[in-house]
Amino acid sequence: MRLLIVEDDVMVASGMKLGLTDAGHTVDWVGSAERAEQALEHDSFDLAIVDIGLPGIDGLELTRRLRERGLTMPVLILTARDALHDRVQGLDLGADDYMLKPFELPELLARLRALLRRSQAATSAVLVFGSLEMDTAQRRVTLAGQVLELGQREWTVLEYLLLQAPKPAAKDKLLAALTGWDKEITPNAIEVYVSRLRSKLEPSGIALRSIRGFGYRLEWVPSVVHAPTD
Repeated sequence: MRLLIVEDDVMVASGMKLGLTDAGHTVDWVGSAERAEQALEHDSFDLAIVDIGLPGIDGLELTRRLRERGLTMPVLILTARDALHDRVQGLDLGADDYMLKPFELPELLARLRALLRRSQAATSAVLVFGSLEMDTAQRRVTLAGQVLELGQREWTVLEYLLLQAPKPAAKDKLLAALTGWDKEITPNAIEVYVSRLRSKLEPSGIALRSIRGFGYRLEWVPSVVHAPTD
């Protein structure tokens, strides 16, 4: 998933970016609400982590503006303010969750997983499709009961496909999930990861179909059992 951090504290932002990247996310960071608005004019993100105490426009006003523009991505607010009024105001302005500083990375990751599942209408940390199971909390994938080894970008593509299944996933959305500002990936690179996933999935009945001009879709193709002949 592609995440946007809006945080003016360089140490906090750097630590979050490192931890979230290690967890398999594509992460970009800006230090102000104004830069966040500019970024969202040109790029799409699956979730934003927004500090309240930003210079200039604060995080609450940024959240209000994002919702006013019709952006529906989940917003997690970070705040050092423990006042009930601030928490209530943030939620009323359109935030989906909040965390108090200082916080622990495992809790942040768990909250992000919950928000991402909610935004994709998933109810569990384990995504299941046919004989394929992805445990997003444990970072573990099994296929027909066997552990499936995936590279980080293969994981990202497969997670996005599973969250969309049985609907197709748009190729440009997959590219956005893989590409941050400090990376360059061509659209053709998606084909490489899709090809690798196909070779790992298809022997167990999971087909990865290309949809011309749009993207890809997972399909469950169970083995055909032939009736015995006399």
